[in-house]
Amino acid sequence: KVIWTVLVTILGYASSLPVGEDALCTAEELAKYRIIFTGKWSQTAFPKQYPLYRPPAQWSSLLGVTHSSDYSMWKKNEYASNGVRDFAEKGEAWALMKEIEEAGEKIQSVHGIFSAPAISSGTGQTSTELEVHPRHPLVSFVVRIVPSPDWFVGIDSLNLCEGDHWMDEVSVDLFPYDAGTDSGFTFSSPNFATIPQDTVTEITCSSPNHPANSFYYPKLKILPPIAQVTMVKLKKSQLGLSAPFINLPAKSNEIIDTVS
Repeated sequence: KVIWTVLVTILGYASSLPVGEDALCTAEELAKYRIIFTGKWSQTAFPKQYPLYRPPAQWSSLLGVTHSSDYSMWKKNEYASNGVRDFAEKGEAWALMKEIEEAGEKIQSVHGIFSAPAISSGTGQTSTELEVHPRHPLVSFVVRIVPSPDWFVGIDSLNLCEGDHWMDEVSVDLFPYDAGTDSGFTFSSPNFATIPQDTVTEITCSSPNHPANSFYYPKLKILPPIAQVTMVKLKKSQLGLSAPFINLPAKSNEIIDTVS
């Protein structure tokens, strides 16, 4: 009776433990995706202080991982790691790669780390492939907005698994974030460290609420997306093939404002 009571107690405790986001993924062994990042940062879409030179508007390389729910590359309203700070401020990936390496089994081994080439203008596309596993079904990545103090776009822990299957395709509109490590207001602001460090916050048309801010558009309710990411599940016959170009109309992303 004593043994039976102990077993019932243990099983009851185990059943009450929180279940991770990826614990219920029972999909096939693994899946491969083509990830396509589309920059929509045009002068028509975001006319205020649009960087035309030294350097012109562009995007850094994309750096991402597939992982389990007990890992976080970055998270809104939390403090950015040293690696994310270096990437958001200077585009340097060494510290962030070190943090990914130290995450160990929380990351889907070397096949769970992916990168895509930089885009030399505010609009354009870049792509690469990534691999997800039932134990590592979440996707996170960052892309630096260039030039900027510490601004970036990205995804935090997007789950590509739905129960017993992988999603065929998913698209997400991306909006600018402030890493909370530099207090510059404009794209071309000089380095001005935020002390003490602030948390990661989303930049909106009214936040920071200051006319000097490059994304300050008080006549708008929300900013249009500055970028978009699409992930398409690859069939075996598609592996290794080049990514299709997805043509997105600029009109869906224009700001109509008198702010010069």
